[in-house]
Amino acid sequence: MFDRRQILRIAGAGAFASTFAAAARAQAKRLTFCSWGGALSDLEKSALLDPFAKTRGFEVVGVSPTNYAKFKSMVESGQPEWDLVDVGGRFIWQGADLLEPLDMALIPNAKALDPGWVAPKGVFTSSGATVIAWNAKAFPDGKAPKSWKDFWDVKTFPGPRGLYKPFYYNYEAALLAAGTPRDQVYPVTEDKVKLAIEKIKELKPHVKVWWTAGAQPPQLLSSGELAMASAWSGRVLAMMKENAPVAMTYDDGIAWGNAWVVPKGTPNARLAMEAINYAISPEAQARLIDFGTYGPVLGSAAAKGSPEQRKLMVTAPENVSRMLIINEEQAALYSAKYENEWNRMQLG
Repeated sequence: MFDRRQILRIAGAGAFASTFAAAARAQAKRLTFCSWGGALSDLEKSALLDPFAKTRGFEVVGVSPTNYAKFKSMVESGQPEWDLVDVGGRFIWQGADLLEPLDMALIPNAKALDPGWVAPKGVFTSSGATVIAWNAKAFPDGKAPKSWKDFWDVKTFPGPRGLYKPFYYNYEAALLAAGTPRDQVYPVTEDKVKLAIEKIKELKPHVKVWWTAGAQPPQLLSSGELAMASAWSGRVLAMMKENAPVAMTYDDGIAWGNAWVVPKGTPNARLAMEAINYAISPEAQARLIDFGTYGPVLGSAAAKGSPEQRKLMVTAPENVSRMLIINEEQAALYSAKYENEWNRMQLG
């Protein structure tokens, strides 16, 4: 027989468990997703997350931009505010200690992806590229650049240039400009890094802007402040839809993906991983085709696009065959190992 005190203890424990379960359920009604902003964030939320949230009865709260210092601080404090984050592919390796290992049993759709789009702590959900972009008035059709070699040719293609501030992308672009075959850009070696930095030094007097945000290149190209710049394809395509005087080519582009990761310690890790699984499903990937900015990583989805749509998709065979696919693990290596050399070049 239970006495009155025991009954009260049991009732109290039951009430606590019920309250805890209710709190957990309430927490699972909200997933905070952090991405880079602009066209990419809009696409990810509307095409890849909101439809899934609707079927599961939770809300997606979108925030931006992704900030690695804030990411690190939140995880180390034990209070991550973000549940799911879009990061650059290098961060899967550079920030590995800050990430939850992915439970692939919750992400079965990953089996249909090319292995290059899947890592132990991150999955790529959409694709883009760092491309050569230009002011369409400065270089009209028939007189536009088609390679990084052209980008470096300031006599034939005059005007101020814009390049990404980190070594990232510049290593690849410089080697391609120097004539390095795509299949020899990796693995990274001391000699290749030296060649890349020397090639950047050659162009440096013509680099007016070292950009840090994706919105900068298309805006500066549209205004005419820059004649040519490296740029993220999705940002340029979004500006082209607004009839801005900008253009781009996938020729010699550097293809990459947008990686989704789960911060270590988030209470919604399981839901975040299920959201990743949905984002790479055929249904979700097919939605990316209509946006015409960042395309699917699922090859079978890209194949369903019309000829006009395929022109805009990195993963369409006719486009990706003209590009270098970035090796993010190698990019993480050179970004860390040669940071001092790169900084000295920029400051010198």
